Parts: sequence; C-alpha cells; structure tokens
Amino acid sequence: MARSIAGWKLDGEDRAALLDRFPPRYARVVADHVTLRFGTDGDTPLPTADAGEIVGEADDGEGVQAFVVRIGGTTERGDGSHFHITWSLGPGRAAKESNDVIGQRGWRPVEPPVPVRLTPMRWTG
Repeated sequence: MARSIAGWKLDGEDRAALLDRFPPRYARVVADHVTLRFGTDGDTPLPTADAGEIVGEADDGEGVQAFVVRIGGTTERGDGSHFHITWSLGPGRAAKESNDVIGQRGWRPVEPPVPVRLTPMRWTG
C-alpha cells in the first residue's frame, strides 16, 4: 500500500472566508489542510480533533506563507514541528518548506485567534 498523510482537511466554508480575510501573498494557493503525520498507512489512526485555531502567521518574504494552528491546546505537532496550514507559495517553493520557515524565522501572532473547522482525513500527497 502507498504511504499516506494523516491529518485534517480545512472546512470549505472556513477556507473561503479565510482567503477573503487573509489574501494569499504568492501565486500558488494551497490553504487546504493541516498535516499530523507523513508516511502513514491504513493502520495509523486518524486524529480525533475536529477544530483548531489559527494563532500565527509566518512568511519568509521569498515565497512561503503559512499559518500556525493550535489543535488540542498546542501548536506542537510532536515531531519538533508545528501544526500549520501552508497558505501560499511562490515559484519553485514547496509546501514542505513551511515547517522550515516557521522553525527558522518564527511566527507572528494572529490576534484574536481564528477558529477553524477540521475534518480528520488520510490522503496521498
């Protein structure tokens, strides 16, 4: 079986409202999921949380824009990285770079935090 990603899909209505509120800075809009774990299989349990809050924003000014998400009271994903939504990407940039940008440059708080509805899912990426 192909390895998959376990995490959450962002609610479609929330996504549309968030895109209006926080316009993407780069041409390629992602803005659709929060990753819990890479390289999972069918035996890996899906997360149980169904909501989170956008609490921060990171942007390297060079093509990666992401929002930090608090789920279950934490932004820490458990693997040394943060829960986040890759928001937009510039040419030649990849969603997997969001964690590096957050880790290396930090993030600015979004006040007040913005609630988001999340659907636990598994997908291939």
